[in-house]
Amino acid sequence: MSPAAVTEVLREQARAFARHAYAPFSKTPVAAVFLCTDGTMIPGVRVESASFSLSLPALLNAYTTAVSAGYRTKLAGAALSRPIEDRDAHYLSSLADLSIDPSANDVWLSSVPLPEPVGVLDPRLPFKASTDVSPEDGILAARNAAQAAYVPSSDFHVGAVIETENGSFFPGANVEHPDWARILCAERNAAGTARTYGEPSARRIFLTCLDDAGGTPCGACRQVLAELAPDAALWMDRHSTPPEKSAPNQLLPGFFEGTQLLRDGVVSTPVKDGS
Repeated sequence: MSPAAVTEVLREQARAFARHAYAPFSKTPVAAVFLCTDGTMIPGVRVESASFSLSLPALLNAYTTAVSAGYRTKLAGAALSRPIEDRDAHYLSSLADLSIDPSANDVWLSSVPLPEPVGVLDPRLPFKASTDVSPEDGILAARNAAQAAYVPSSDFHVGAVIETENGSFFPGANVEHPDWARILCAERNAAGTARTYGEPSARRIFLTCLDDAGGTPCGACRQVLAELAPDAALWMDRHSTPPEKSAPNQLLPGFFEGTQLLRDGVVSTPVKDGS
């Protein structure tokens, strides 16, 4: 398949997934798609937070999904549903083991022969029925997800699994970056993946910190999870003792909901944050 044909496929997928973006503040839905060396395509969408700095850009969402799926070193291209801006280009250029260059104003591709796109990754875990998944099963799945963490700075592996209301299970691992502002925790990784695939409502969240039996979500994850899934059952791994149950709105009571921002429509122009 020619580079031009690959470009069109990536564009089509990015535009298709943009409808799943969560952009209530900017009203600017954006999606990204990475092309892998085996032809798999991995999407990600913009997910906004009432605490604007915690918003998840589409490229970051797609990349962290790719890392959790084991594709960190197997990426051959990227596309956005809108033109790539300077901040997008800076992010793409900063990713370790990624060697792609501008091919069009919305697409970057590898200079080596490109694979033919063969389909979109399905990151859902193969549980047959959510009713058969106990908290212990969910924690075990989160431990497995943590194995995919990319943590060259901390060597601190975290894994999360989100079960949606539709009974799907989406994994996430923490993904570090030299710019610590671009690090993404496992919980937000899993939440962003679920949103990308059109399943935003979480019923249960399973979390493990492999090296910390007392681990809980950080403040950023508490805010985002409280916005997206305030009442979800949150099960936290306690290693040799039974998992502890809580909920995002219990871990962060009085979280900022941004109700007035939505009512006033304060963001009148697209937010340029690399999403």
